[in-house]
Amino acid sequence: MLMTKERRPAIRTLRGWAIDVLQEAGAIHECEEHGWAKDRADPHARERALDLARRDPLPGVSPADAVAEVREVLDSIGDTCPECLPEA
Repeated sequence: MLMTKERRPAIRTLRGWAIDVLQEAGAIHECEEHGWAKDRADPHARERALDLARRDPLPGVSPADAVAEVREVLDSIGDTCPECLPEA
């Protein structure tokens, strides 16, 4: 029987790759209702994401540029969904 390794989804942009790395590391997740990315504010998950970016950057991208993109994407994501009503 032929066994295949699970493949990562095809990523077309550096930003998309960075979002995938952040999700894989558990640093961000999606709002269940609206789909917006939300920061989990977990320093360990952030470090895991940066380590992943350093060790396995997108082909053709230097590790330093990969880490910079992950940081940039993480800095652009808040910890709340802009469409969810604020809790009273």
